[in-house]
Amino acid sequence: MTAPLPEAPLLEARGLAKTYLTPRTAFRPPGRVAAVAGVDVTLEAGASLGLVGESGCGKSTLARLLLRLVPLSGGSIRFAGQDITDLSERAMRRLRRRMQLIHQNPSAALDPRLTVMSAVAEPLRIQGIARGRALHDRVAALLAEVGLPGDFLHRHPHELSGGQKQRVCIARALALEPQLVVLDEPTSALDVSVQAQILDFLGALRRQRGLSYLFISHNLAVVRQVCERVAVMYLGRIVEEGPAAEVLERPQHPYTRALLASVPRLGVAGVAAAAPGDPPNPADPPPGCAFHPRCLVAEPACRTTAPALNFARGEDHRVACHVAARRGLPEMTETT
Repeated sequence: MTAPLPEAPLLEARGLAKTYLTPRTAFRPPGRVAAVAGVDVTLEAGASLGLVGESGCGKSTLARLLLRLVPLSGGSIRFAGQDITDLSERAMRRLRRRMQLIHQNPSAALDPRLTVMSAVAEPLRIQGIARGRALHDRVAALLAEVGLPGDFLHRHPHELSGGQKQRVCIARALALEPQLVVLDEPTSALDVSVQAQILDFLGALRRQRGLSYLFISHNLAVVRQVCERVAVMYLGRIVEEGPAAEVLERPQHPYTRALLASVPRLGVAGVAAAAPGDPPNPADPPPGCAFHPRCLVAEPACRTTAPALNFARGEDHRVACHVAARRGLPEMTETT
């Protein structure tokens, strides 16, 4: 008897790249910026992957590439086993019912002229899914699912709190019953107390609906709470990837360790810098490992040869670091 073939990942990208041209100025010739440089991403159905890194590292660009919202400069994307790399815009419009994006700032994501009813109903109208009473009832049910009463249907965004606006954005994203939801810093614009409520709700929602999340954040505590796996980006590349507990408790890349060291801790005076110095100019990246000018354990090979993303601890934790691959980094301490 032939064994059944393993189910394909919901989302699988290989060698994704996005290069932008920079204009000529009085002080600089035209050039190229590699916002994303040869990134691989795999997301299983029903799983959650956190994407973390400093501002400008390419997290949001990568998310938009995966959703085909910006054209690729290189690489390939498969969604639910289908190659969508070169799908036409018309075909992508149909496919986007199955993949949705929740933005960072709910106030900017909602049209101030539209009521909650109109905002949530918009994707249903565009896709021709419901109209009339059926449309009204479906929107009311979505609001109830995200914890908002029916009298919110006729309110405008300026009448809502930040958390309520984000719940409306979540309801709108759920309207088309997607399989994949990309969340781009969905709680960063909210008060801390509201953040916890939204995160708990998102976790429950994923379990109930069997959703897959790509969760973009610079907040490691948030990623630890929501995600099963974590990928750390630096200057357009993934430098470490693996189970969230493994990566955040036993990181193997010096940059991941620097990010963790920068998180404020109760009873510890001061906050360490994420890493010494500033990130390099993406239009003129350093040779070798892009992190080596800021790395405290860099070796000669780091300055000349870019490390591959290889397995460092078992078969599920990969790191792009010559030092970690060759002899491993020392165990972290409270002062690391």
